[in-house]
Amino acid sequence: MAKHGKKYQDAAKLINSEATYEPSEAVELVKKAATAKFDETVEAAVRLGVDPRKQDQAVRGVVVLPHGTGKTQRVLVFAKGEKAKEAEAAGADFVGDADMINKIQQGWFDFDVCVATPDMMSEVGKLGRLLGGKGLMPNPKAGTVTFDVTKAVNEIKAGKIEYRLDKAGQIHAPIGKVSFDAVKLNENLKSLIDALNRAKPAAAKGIYLKGISISSTMGPSARVNTTVFK
Repeated sequence: MAKHGKKYQDAAKLINSEATYEPSEAVELVKKAATAKFDETVEAAVRLGVDPRKQDQAVRGVVVLPHGTGKTQRVLVFAKGEKAKEAEAAGADFVGDADMINKIQQGWFDFDVCVATPDMMSEVGKLGRLLGGKGLMPNPKAGTVTFDVTKAVNEIKAGKIEYRLDKAGQIHAPIGKVSFDAVKLNENLKSLIDALNRAKPAAAKGIYLKGISISSTMGPSARVNTTVFK
């Protein structure tokens, strides 16, 4: 068992680990329990009633959080010609084709999200092992393989996040920063859960939202009442 310092132990006393809180109360408690000197990220962990081993119960998608994540995403766009110009005009941080592919092959990863036009994917595919291992590979389901690069870049900059079921049947996603006011964090959490409900696989049986908890980067977690989101 990992040992926590005195600050964490004091913060943990604010939250009853056995209790389930209404979303607004959970948010307030997590904000109070955040004691780090930096602006901690608030993350939601959602346990779903699906079997992650079965393809027909996979849960993956994207959602634009109404108040963003509090982090400015650095966007790399693989595109040529007019689409490259369009990406630059939309505010992409890095735009290129063979030059960017070569740069990544040399070990450069100073970006957070990759977007690629479909005609670039045969070349970008060469980076599958490098990008895939870091969760950066462009994917049509995430809206990052598209000719509409303006929309893709704008949504990412506005706070679009990707969610994906892990092997334990959970979704982990950021919903903002501790510095956000409680209303914004609540609205971001609601947007995430609404998106997960819409993404419920037809093959999923029984209780779908099995558990929700939120926590800050360095702080204890608070369990959230799931029934308000059904």
